[in-house]
Amino acid sequence: MMHRNYIGGQWLSGSTASVDVNPSDLGDVIGEFARADAQQAEQAIAAATSAQPGWAALPGAARAEILDRAGHELIARADELADILAREEGKTLAESLGEVHRAGQIFIFHAGEAVRNPGEFLDSVRPGVEVLIGREPVGVVTVITPWNFPLAIPAWKIAPALAHGNAVVFKPADLVPASAWHLVNILLDAGLPEGVLNLVMGAGREIGDVLTGDRRVNAVSFTGSATTGERVLASAQSHSARVQLEMGGKNPLVVLGDADLDAAVAGAVEGAFGSTGQRCTASSRLIVVDAIHDHFIDRMRDALRDVVVGDARHRATTMGPVVDESQLAQDLRYIKVAVSQGAELSGGELLERATPGHYLSPALLTGTHNHQTINREEVFGPVASVIRVADLDEAISVANDTEFGLTAGIYTQSLAAAGRFRRESTAGMVMVNLPTAGVDYHVPFGGRRGSSFGPREQGRDARDFYTTTKTCYVRG
Repeated sequence: MMHRNYIGGQWLSGSTASVDVNPSDLGDVIGEFARADAQQAEQAIAAATSAQPGWAALPGAARAEILDRAGHELIARADELADILAREEGKTLAESLGEVHRAGQIFIFHAGEAVRNPGEFLDSVRPGVEVLIGREPVGVVTVITPWNFPLAIPAWKIAPALAHGNAVVFKPADLVPASAWHLVNILLDAGLPEGVLNLVMGAGREIGDVLTGDRRVNAVSFTGSATTGERVLASAQSHSARVQLEMGGKNPLVVLGDADLDAAVAGAVEGAFGSTGQRCTASSRLIVVDAIHDHFIDRMRDALRDVVVGDARHRATTMGPVVDESQLAQDLRYIKVAVSQGAELSGGELLERATPGHYLSPALLTGTHNHQTINREEVFGPVASVIRVADLDEAISVANDTEFGLTAGIYTQSLAAAGRFRRESTAGMVMVNLPTAGVDYHVPFGGRRGSSFGPREQGRDARDFYTTTKTCYVRG
């Protein structure tokens, strides 16, 4: 079946098409998906521009009803959608099910935000004049999402954009079009008017500059690589569009000598290797004090032997495959560089299973130093490195010594140590006795430095990006 782009209320074929393949079984084709060209991208922007004023004019309660219906429909169809997600991205069925539920919760939350858009009423410094301060939609928003969370990340961008009266042009990652296609259909079935949400699938190199550089686009929300993020920023700012970027991390997880080692090892395994390590919040740098360093490594190696790598849809699987051949090659390349720079490798082996797929065992690199490549650049795979430090002082210094700043974590039973780490960490999110991965939908998400740019995503803070302030002076 050919799955088409949705532009201005019509399902349209593209100039070319891509084939969506299951990374757990390379012989399994999910479907064919139309790829939009530059002309169709412009058509989608025009449709959004035309539809946006009418959508913004609807009462917030009317927008809320549509988003609420979509959220509940996502949850009602969780088993079906989780199977599709696991099949195209390689995330385990349990992780996929959790992501579908999270996407539904995000839409339900932002349905409420559509009617929770408060303003201010103030007296002017001039007698007889009143001041009204309100928030209005920015207009047309381009949403560009990555492949690692095919439903949750589109949800946390699209839901607040629509809740606050914006129209959206949505370009999902080329690797995972099926989840996006089903999400758009659910929103349409929930009653979304024509043109308010437009789906353009395809390669960013073909349509990305149009979607970010067109002067009718008022805002761009992007999640992806730092290199692409820089290009998005330059293109959007060339016409003064507002920009929101999430671009990854090199997240530290500190383990002190007084930590509950069972909890720390479990948190490190989940943080580093959950979702096959393919998430920007992954615990890629494990910073361990000398007093327990060797014992921690022994426990990690034991725990990783229990990780079951296999078909994402098999119930026994605890870690699915790498998403595609290119990402697998990148993972192996970083492992090879780390070993050449003196790291000792445990795991990191190509695996064969009943069906051909991109299977890689969890890789733990020990004996590394923070200046080495493996600890400077984001791998985005099931690869974690261990750095030995003397004490908390050195641990904080090493944790902060990175160009990124998304999330950071610490395992300790000391309130004083936890409090100091929380205060001195330069990451945008800090976890205490928790994995670095795993965030809530009702609170801000984002980092500092090379990880993020612009207002925070998720929760009530999403309003800061998707609305603009209007100040009105009224003389009675």
